[in-house]
Amino acid sequence: MDFGKFNFTIISDGNFWLDGGAMFGVVPKVLWNKLNPADDQNRIRLALNCLVIDTRGKKVLIDTGVGEKLSEKFKGIYRIERELCLLDSLRKNGIEPEDIDFVINTHLHFDHCGGNTRIIENKLTTTFPRAKYIIQKREWYDATHPNERTKASYLVENFIPIEENGQLVLIDGDAEILPGIRVILTNGHTKGHQSVSIQSENRTAIYLGDLVPTTSHLKIPYIMGYDLFPLDIIKKKKEILGRALKERWLLIFEHDPKYPFGYLEERDGKPVFKPL
Repeated sequence: MDFGKFNFTIISDGNFWLDGGAMFGVVPKVLWNKLNPADDQNRIRLALNCLVIDTRGKKVLIDTGVGEKLSEKFKGIYRIERELCLLDSLRKNGIEPEDIDFVINTHLHFDHCGGNTRIIENKLTTTFPRAKYIIQKREWYDATHPNERTKASYLVENFIPIEENGQLVLIDGDAEILPGIRVILTNGHTKGHQSVSIQSENRTAIYLGDLVPTTSHLKIPYIMGYDLFPLDIIKKKKEILGRALKERWLLIFEHDPKYPFGYLEERDGKPVFKPL
């Protein structure tokens, strides 16, 4: 879709399935299962919606899915489903890895940065050889110093080669990456989680990442068991979604399998989601 002077393309790395209870935290299954039906192992289907922003001069890729360095055991646990991987999806849209100028990782959990790297001739290397990889400084620290709770989500093969290849750019807080494209710190899911604000011709869009992973998580109390700082994410959701409603921001959802784009509209005094 065109957005002001920019162009947005959803680049899919397929779908995967995560435990529904973990995805909705304290929300009872009787509520979330209506819109997100679980399989026989209590997992719900989630999309891997990465985004390419074409500024008519530079190409920015936000997040890179789970990647292709996956064992069969890993694929089984997370029920990876896809006809095309990230690179195939890019090429289907006429984009080669060398065309990407910036990769912005919302954070470094495996389902958001697995495609950062790949194996070529038995060597682990970065997938996008010309790109600068934009990551929050505090996220990098936590990913490289994981604890017992976080180490299963931070897989070093997805991000250490970026530093080794000299492609790592660490950001401390909000920052402009290109005119009209800013990263904004939206901590709560992790300490260094960032969302991406895109502005062009008086329009604003926001790539939410795991701040609001699906449209089902638009309700303020609907937060994940994976969120490390639940009260922080509630506060940040109120702030971001309040502005999105008031200023009519386009919302971009990374994990929603049906609706990657949409708006909030007020109806009977309450915010209601309207898919694009």
